[in-house]
Amino acid sequence: MLSEANLQELIAFQAEQPVLSVYLNVDPTLGNTDAYRLELRNLLKKVDLPDDVAAVENFFSREYDWSGKSMAVFSCAPQGFFRAYSLAIPVPSRVRIGFQPHVKPLVNLLDYYGGYGVVLVDKQGARLFSFHLGELSEQEGIVGEEIRHVKHGGASAMAGRRGGMAGQTNYTDEAAERNMREAANFAAHFLTENNVRRVLIGGTDENVALFRNLLPKSWQSLIVGTFPMGMTASAEDVMARAMEIGQQAELSREKEVISKIVTAAAKGRGGVLGLEDTLRALHERRIQVLAIRDGYRAPGYRCQGCGYLTAQAAQTCAYCGGALEQIPDAVEMAVHDLMHSGGEVDILHQPSPEAGFEAIGALLRY
Repeated sequence: MLSEANLQELIAFQAEQPVLSVYLNVDPTLGNTDAYRLELRNLLKKVDLPDDVAAVENFFSREYDWSGKSMAVFSCAPQGFFRAYSLAIPVPSRVRIGFQPHVKPLVNLLDYYGGYGVVLVDKQGARLFSFHLGELSEQEGIVGEEIRHVKHGGASAMAGRRGGMAGQTNYTDEAAERNMREAANFAAHFLTENNVRRVLIGGTDENVALFRNLLPKSWQSLIVGTFPMGMTASAEDVMARAMEIGQQAELSREKEVISKIVTAAAKGRGGVLGLEDTLRALHERRIQVLAIRDGYRAPGYRCQGCGYLTAQAAQTCAYCGGALEQIPDAVEMAVHDLMHSGGEVDILHQPSPEAGFEAIGALLRY
């Protein structure tokens, strides 16, 4: 399973020779192995990197078991570099050649489907799941004291006992809160250990509200959605709801990011819109969050001296006077540069353009 650490390794790779990046959609619901083998051969026909092509073909013919829904493979044979990742989410098939791995599709997947923690709760305990890149795995669970449900009819039979109905109800409420508190502490540890970035909680409205309030404030702020679901739900049902609620939450968050960028850019402070202004802010290390419409590509130029990126043709760099070389995709290079320096990239999936935002923009540090 692809992790943030895997992505950072790809970004940090210092290529001295061209890198071959291959993405192959192998979704079994759309085709069979023979069809995908043929598609791979067609993708590699025009690649003039024989050692890398051989490494990729060898992997698919001898090592890959054709599981998952897509594969991402990166090869730089002269430097002995080869990485392959099976993905549970289909991605479009493509081949890219450049002096760094083509990571934008992986950034997209991790941004949209990565780092979810799912918690199902009731008054007796919790079930904990990790939901990452389309794969759901139940990690751990916790069960507390048994909660005895009191029948409200025939209360006279208990009236003579010490505490009566009120005493029994108080005990039940206290036991439920103890269970919830223990489950919240356990969940906080689980979420921390699994590097969760977004939290989904399932249960009744009452149980979800109580559990939410018992979580540490730092985790409360990462709750992106809640949904009704019983503790005995199947993993398939949990995954379906997690995918649905997670996607809704991500689209809502994207709208907020776009709104912030457009507003800040209109004020002339804290935000930029458009490729050229965004690339300039990137070079000046002012970008906090880079937002890019999914699928956006644009050719450009890169300074061989200072690394400045621009979409405008020129003889020399505006910053250092160095020579400019043409590159096929300045957007891909911008993603790579920002993530290499620890910045945040948002790949946007909004179905329709937001007013004022076309394809690229950024929130700035200053």
